[in-house]
Amino acid sequence: MKIKTAEFIMSNSNVTKAPKDRIPEYAFIGRSNVGKSSLINMLMERKNLAKTSGKPGKTQLINHFKVNNEWFLVDLPGYGYAKVSKKKRVIFQYFIENYFKEREQLVCTFVLIDSRHDPQKIDLDFLRFLGENRIPFCIIFTKADKLPSSKLNKQITSYKRKLLEHWESLPANFITSATSKLGREEVLNFIDEVNKDVAKDFS
Repeated sequence: MKIKTAEFIMSNSNVTKAPKDRIPEYAFIGRSNVGKSSLINMLMERKNLAKTSGKPGKTQLINHFKVNNEWFLVDLPGYGYAKVSKKKRVIFQYFIENYFKEREQLVCTFVLIDSRHDPQKIDLDFLRFLGENRIPFCIIFTKADKLPSSKLNKQITSYKRKLLEHWESLPANFITSATSKLGREEVLNFIDEVNKDVAKDFS
């Protein structure tokens, strides 16, 4: 897939106010500091489409970007929420949960996992939430350039083994690096194929 246009449309904290366009939607979410904004900018080949920051938890709203006038990329607040107040954490949890349960246009959620770390309970719990609510998802392992290949393979194998303790089969997964652009083609090709598969549902 070639990215011709990637346009910011709106930010909000109320799913009922999200864009009404009947086009497929892909959500990106992960723990704070997982490298989500850098990954989005890499996929879209834009330097500052999604705001990056040295402070985890920068994304605090549901951000819609229209890509090629054909689908929405949705940048969601991280779970874990870094150094934000307890009150804000409750608000985030509420509107993120509403987004996943109510957004009809959502066809796939990309859950970002930092490939450098062992399986984290907060990630596993979030994947379980998606599964229990029958929300389709894939896993994107980020920051692959930070590890030697042998260590990277070991980490991802460990993660998959952990998932199989609770899941009968594994979802599609991608290994990426915002620095080297590893995985960019694979993720975009996957989105392109899903768009074709669901086209009839949006006609």
